[in-house]
Amino acid sequence: QIDEEVVRLIAAQLVEIGDQFDKEIKTRLVNDLVQQFLNENLPGEEITQRMSEAVEGLVRAIPPDMEQEKAMLVLAMVLTKKIVKTVPSLLPRVFRTTVNYINQQLHNYVVRMVSVVKQ
Repeated sequence: QIDEEVVRLIAAQLVEIGDQFDKEIKTRLVNDLVQQFLNENLPGEEITQRMSEAVEGLVRAIPPDMEQEKAMLVLAMVLTKKIVKTVPSLLPRVFRTTVNYINQQLHNYVVRMVSVVKQ
């Protein structure tokens, strides 16, 4: 079972970090990702890989005191938001890709984060 208060606390922390990252993500990066998502011929795995590469590139610029996995999670969500704001019709594809990315790269981190907050 998931405690709703725990989820709210985690969400509030992630939103605060996301607001900081939102200002730092360049429009060009977002537009490049939009073009990738618009390419219907690009398989889902390749889109997920491109999202991963974008997040990894952005993580290199995070403050050293921030947990890398937390930064990756927030960056993926902020990129998703920015892409969808640029081209709203991409929401289903971008959402699926972000969920796949988080499941592949950050699933264990999310589980640990929830379990630590519960304690």
